[in-house]
Amino acid sequence: MKGFLTTHKGMENIASLEVKDLINTNSKINEACVVFDIKNYEDLFKLCYKSQSSIGVYYLLCEFDFDNIFDDFYKNLEKINFKEWLNKNIQFRVKCIKINNGELSTPEIEKKFGEIIIEHIEKKYNYRQKVDLGNPEIVIFAYLTGKKCYIGTDFAGFDLSKRSYKIFSHPADIKGTIAYSLVRLSDYNKNETLLDPFSASGTIPIEAALFASKFPINYFNKEKFIFLKFQKFKNFDFNGLFKKMDKEMLASKPKIYNIDSSMKYLNYSRKNSKIAGIDKKISFSRNDIGWLDTKFKKGSIDKIVTILPSLQKKDSGNIYNEFFYQAEFILNKKGKIVLIGDKDMVEKFSSKYKFRIYDEVNVFSGKKEYQILVLGR
Repeated sequence: MKGFLTTHKGMENIASLEVKDLINTNSKINEACVVFDIKNYEDLFKLCYKSQSSIGVYYLLCEFDFDNIFDDFYKNLEKINFKEWLNKNIQFRVKCIKINNGELSTPEIEKKFGEIIIEHIEKKYNYRQKVDLGNPEIVIFAYLTGKKCYIGTDFAGFDLSKRSYKIFSHPADIKGTIAYSLVRLSDYNKNETLLDPFSASGTIPIEAALFASKFPINYFNKEKFIFLKFQKFKNFDFNGLFKKMDKEMLASKPKIYNIDSSMKYLNYSRKNSKIAGIDKKISFSRNDIGWLDTKFKKGSIDKIVTILPSLQKKDSGNIYNEFFYQAEFILNKKGKIVLIGDKDMVEKFSSKYKFRIYDEVNVFSGKKEYQILVLGR
């Protein structure tokens, strides 16, 4: 049995790393997608519940290369055991996401795939499959990238990259999935000290705290999963499974510092982290960047993960210079900085304090590209 998940383009290695962490299996990487073996369906339940890198999680029904997407889908239908997921009483729909394939729109593909599936089931099982576009019991998912198509059963039923804790926002906010990727690129672990000195509404510290404490990202969304509707799992003890996974949470408080110069946004961070259920796992304080060396001892920070403010060039120069000046003092010799910022400015000011960029990752959220820089001494 195999599963796959979708993620942001550029985050595939992070998603693969998380799959290894959560269900102890290796992944095959494609564009914005990773495919992996599963021992049982519980692996997919766990990824839906705990994955911080996923947009969607799916059971893999089949995969194929295509020249004509509809003809090749029709040819591969016999590989799919629809009876395992559908019966004459179940209402379904098709959902499609595609990357770098502009010939057809996703609604066109969804409509045609649905028609092909209905025709196939009618011929093979002698009934007409019911459809519900608004509230289906099963979603058959098609993911197209280049000339590759993955067909799967959607196990989450909603966008896993959306964070229910993000109620109070900041203009420079990033998605929780991308904040998680910054944390993982720093190689942060629960025994280390992590600082975000420009925390805005707290997304990076929150994602770091969720990761460090093994707190399920969808702890408060249990009832939303579409897999709870599956007839196939009508006798499954989901309450027992959630309780089992919740026991993996760690009671200890990680050393994560959420700092911002604005009291307004510091309060936003507190409120968002409380909604996320991990406000007790984060230390909050209002500080300007120039005072970090009075708050932290020399070499006391292991990781700095942040988004540098986007200001006028003169003001940005002052901020960038002060940031690296402070980082040179508070970051230990083996520490890492992971940030989103202006690469030219980062190179100019980091080198003054003997930091260098040794990795660069470009991550996409829709059409927006984020340039993530990893620095060390």
